[in-house]
Amino acid sequence: TTDRGAKTLINCIPTRTNFKIIIKMAAHEGTQLLNGQSSARQAFEKYDTTASRAYHDVRHTANQSSEEMHQKEGDNLKAIIFGGLDGILTSFAIVAGAAGGNLTTQVVLILGFSNIFADALSMGVGEFLSSKAHNEWVLSERKREAWEMEHYPEGEVEEMIDIYTSRGMSREDATTCITTMSRYKDFFIDVMMMEELNLQLPEEDHVKESLREGVVMFCSFAFFGAFPLLGYVLVPLFFPQVEGDEDALFVVACCVTGVVLFVMGSVKSVFSASHWFTSGMETLLLGGACASLAYTIGQVVNDLVVVNDDI
Repeated sequence: TTDRGAKTLINCIPTRTNFKIIIKMAAHEGTQLLNGQSSARQAFEKYDTTASRAYHDVRHTANQSSEEMHQKEGDNLKAIIFGGLDGILTSFAIVAGAAGGNLTTQVVLILGFSNIFADALSMGVGEFLSSKAHNEWVLSERKREAWEMEHYPEGEVEEMIDIYTSRGMSREDATTCITTMSRYKDFFIDVMMMEELNLQLPEEDHVKESLREGVVMFCSFAFFGAFPLLGYVLVPLFFPQVEGDEDALFVVACCVTGVVLFVMGSVKSVFSASHWFTSGMETLLLGGACASLAYTIGQVVNDLVVVNDDI
C-alpha cells in the first residue's frame, strides 16, 4: 500500500516535459490564469482536466494563495438579480395594471416612481437587517459550540466522529482525523459549525458586508425598476406626436421591459450552468406572466368600478 501511494504521489509531480507544457499553457492563458479570475471555471465548464491541473500547478509554482477565486463576482449576484427582477417586475406590474385600468400617463408616472423608490428603500433595509440578524445568530451559535468545546471536548469530538462515520469514513480513520483536528481548537470549532450545524461563519466585518448587500439591493431595485417608466418619460421628448397616447407608450414599456428581462436572464447564466438563451427566455416568460396577470387584474377592477358607477 505504501509503495502504491508513493507511486501515485510521484505521478502527481510534474516532470520536466509536463512542466514545460504547463508553462506554455500558462503563457497562452496569460495573466488571467495567474490571477485566477476565470481559468479554473473555464476548465470545469469544458471538462478539461489538463487545463484544470495546469491552473493549480501554475498557482502553486508562482507561490500564489492556495485559495481559489470561485467566481467572487457572484457574491453580489443574489442581491442584483433578486433586486433587479423585483424592481422591474414591480414597476411593470404597476404600468400594466394602470394600462389595463385605462389610467393616464401622469398617474402611471406618479404611482410608478413613488412606488419604486419606496420599495427599493424597503428592500435595501430589509436585506441589511436580515443579513445582519443571520450573521449575529451564527456567531452566537459559535459561542455556544466554543463553550461546549471548553467544558466537554470529549463529547464534541465523539459527535464529529459519528458524523464522519455516517458519511462513509471508517471509525478508525474518523477517530484519527477528528482527534488531530481537535488539537487546533479554533479551527475545530469552525469545522463543527459547518459539519454539525451546516452554518457558514460570516466575515469579521459582517456588519459592513450586510450594509453593502443592502445598498446593492436598493440600487439594483431602483435602477432596473425605472426601465418600464423610461418610455413614458423619454419617448414623448423625441416623438411628441405620441404624447398622450397611452397605448403606444404601453407598447414601448413592454418592449423595453422584455429586452431588459431577457438581458438579465442571460447575464444570470454566466454564474450558473444554464445556457444564456434558455436563462434569458425563462426570465422573460416568467416576467411576462406576472405582467399579464397585473394587466388582467387592472382590467377586471376597472370594469367593476365602471359597473358600480353606472349602477
